[in-house]
Amino acid sequence: MIRKLFSHSIIYGLAPQVGTVAGVIALPIITRDLTETDFGVWGIVLAYVGAFNALADMGMGVVVSNAFFKKPKQHKWLWRQIYGFLHLWMIPFNIIIGALLWLIMPTEALNDRIWILVGLLLPNLLFGPTIVFGTYYYQLGQKPTPIAIRSAIFGVLTVALNVWFISNLKLGYMGWLWSHFITRMLMNISFWYPLNIQHGYSPILNFKWRTIKKSLKVGVPTIPHQYSTFLLNSSDRIVLDRLRVSVENLGEYNLAARFGTYFQSLVIASNRAVSPMMLDCYKKGKDVEARNLIFVLQVTVISATFLFCLWAREIFQLLIKNEALAKVYPLAIIIVMAYNYRPMYIGALNKLFYVEKTGLLWRVSFVAGIGNIVLNFIFIPIFGFHAAAYTTFASLMYMGFYGHFSKKISAYQEANYYPVFWFLLIVVMTVVVFLLKDSTIILKVSISLVFSACIGTVAWKYGQWQKTMTS
Repeated sequence: MIRKLFSHSIIYGLAPQVGTVAGVIALPIITRDLTETDFGVWGIVLAYVGAFNALADMGMGVVVSNAFFKKPKQHKWLWRQIYGFLHLWMIPFNIIIGALLWLIMPTEALNDRIWILVGLLLPNLLFGPTIVFGTYYYQLGQKPTPIAIRSAIFGVLTVALNVWFISNLKLGYMGWLWSHFITRMLMNISFWYPLNIQHGYSPILNFKWRTIKKSLKVGVPTIPHQYSTFLLNSSDRIVLDRLRVSVENLGEYNLAARFGTYFQSLVIASNRAVSPMMLDCYKKGKDVEARNLIFVLQVTVISATFLFCLWAREIFQLLIKNEALAKVYPLAIIIVMAYNYRPMYIGALNKLFYVEKTGLLWRVSFVAGIGNIVLNFIFIPIFGFHAAAYTTFASLMYMGFYGHFSKKISAYQEANYYPVFWFLLIVVMTVVVFLLKDSTIILKVSISLVFSACIGTVAWKYGQWQKTMTS
């Protein structure tokens, strides 16, 4: 099980990072032709789009996942009906987003307003939730390779297009827009044929309303939970915009947050690998095995974030060829370390998805998101835009650990996750690495070697223990 977790995590995790690594390598090239304003405009546009993303699938993900495991022989019929319903839902959904973007478009982007709407909305209108259902088909079937291949190919293509549009054609933030449009269209096409033709999951547009209503009763309560992703990852840009923080400062924050996004994508990739395994463990009544998967994932994430943050200053100096932007690495440290919340969050809530107690999810995720917005409105006017990084850290810690302390949520857990230990470890590691951020190279090399040796020893001993338990 552990070997499968790592193999699938590597496939899910490394393939998207082919594009990420290419993007990081390209940063010294494109940042020569980008300004704080470009980062600010693109960050604001994506933030407002993200404000509605939770409504895109109407919370149907939990219904789709559970149907696959609980009704393996009948799930296709339900999937096709939900697929058809969401296809039609995309029309009013995108009209709402288009109207919002038209009204809030930053002054610096007014001349490009129409093209921004076309680039962001047209793929959804044409293909609906094709990428979502294609991803679910392979992920839940524990077939990570087709997803990984697409992630790698389109990740590299996105970077190549970014370099072409931004550095060759000097399009600034519009370079990101056209890269996004082209790769989104091609990715939809790559999923459409196998999903609709080869595997027979074509949408039923004449769906049964009784079936959809029953599915919505389970799915809709998860919308506040899904909305938390926006509230925690993107709402800070909107708050900064509403508080009239300059586009330049917003751009600096957006760059720091981008490195957090890189690590978020890694953790979510591992989530894709671990979630089907945990659902399978729950089905077999092996909650302790599911818990152990989370522990392995937590150690891996803490190790990766700590080492990155230790070398954040040097990484920024190497990659960011813009003096003002290169100085925001302390913010990136706080944001990156915040994403250590994710494994414990998965451990607390995956069981709720399995038993379909979705009405409890908002207590964790939505409250964390609202708390993040409230804290931003309180502290940004006092301490400046830097405060957004610290409020994000506090909110993500709440999101990761509250479920383990809530009696109504933890009642469904049949294994002890030791949340106090993991919470204190994350906080201590964050404080330590922040204090070490400006240390000498020699000291950082020494710490990295000792830390890596300790993690290697722990991994080896755990492997030996696993062999003993299985023999």
